[in-house]
Amino acid sequence: MNRKIVICLLTTALLSTAPFVQAQPAKKVPRIGWLSSGSSSAEFPEKQALEGLRGLGWAEGKNVVIEYRYAGGDPERLSQLASELGRLNVDVIVTVSSGVAGAKRATGTIPIVVGTSQDPVRAGFVDSLARPGGNLTGVTFLTDELSGKRLELLKEAIPGISRAAILWDLAHVDNEFKGMQAAAPGLGVRLQSLEVPRPARPNEVERAMQAAVDGGAKALILAPGGFTILHRKRIIELAAKNRLPVISAWRIFADDGALFTYGPEILEISRRIAIYVDKILKGTRPADLPVEQPMKFELVINLKTAKQIGVTIPPNVLARADKVIK
Repeated sequence: MNRKIVICLLTTALLSTAPFVQAQPAKKVPRIGWLSSGSSSAEFPEKQALEGLRGLGWAEGKNVVIEYRYAGGDPERLSQLASELGRLNVDVIVTVSSGVAGAKRATGTIPIVVGTSQDPVRAGFVDSLARPGGNLTGVTFLTDELSGKRLELLKEAIPGISRAAILWDLAHVDNEFKGMQAAAPGLGVRLQSLEVPRPARPNEVERAMQAAVDGGAKALILAPGGFTILHRKRIIELAAKNRLPVISAWRIFADDGALFTYGPEILEISRRIAIYVDKILKGTRPADLPVEQPMKFELVINLKTAKQIGVTIPPNVLARADKVIK
């Protein structure tokens, strides 16, 4: 009799708790909004942050969902795409350079992790580097501070150079051109500004190259931005045909045939972006994560390109290279 009572009590308890077990909500899978000025097929530096996320245990389609939005080289679409991500109420938006302003306008509440060549304080994105406040944090590329150094390296690599053209994207607002303008007179270099309008016109690469040649430029400087990254291979190809050395900030340009690049180590920046996304997904507020500045810089020289366009890199410059492409 006692045994029957015990069994009845256990059965009743199990049946009464079953609905509560079934009612427990499924664990929420976080969503990352991925905003890029380029296309899904382009090898953009920020894509390397995805590998960093995988290394931190985030597997797309398993414990995280990524909503990709690509502007396809059209900067006018960035604000619209950022607004889409805002309406999706993703847990964090990740973007680099051209997409930062659009993301900031789209939401004041969703956390945003950025990589930016702008001074984020001067641009009004954050209150300060140490205490960003608001919903945005990330890493700055220090483009402003390094632009003059790149021009100085160009003068060392090609001592006789007196004219250079700089191709920069009006949609990618930074002060690289101004920084080079400030350094140019002291180095005896005249700069020709080649602005890419927004939206870019058909055959913009060819137009810019012809303008550089007609202007007597002896080198072409590429300011990293949506347009120059997306079209870098075509730009470098045309420059080589005109025997124009190309320099820029990011190593991907040297890998694709630029004479040399000098700037922050993009792999390290991508890793830091991934770490910040990981921290935010785990509950840290963007306002509590200081905007970081790069600590590692690299000079990459492409000797294969130097030989192709007939440039001899002085030994003292070559000795300072972190990587030489042969």
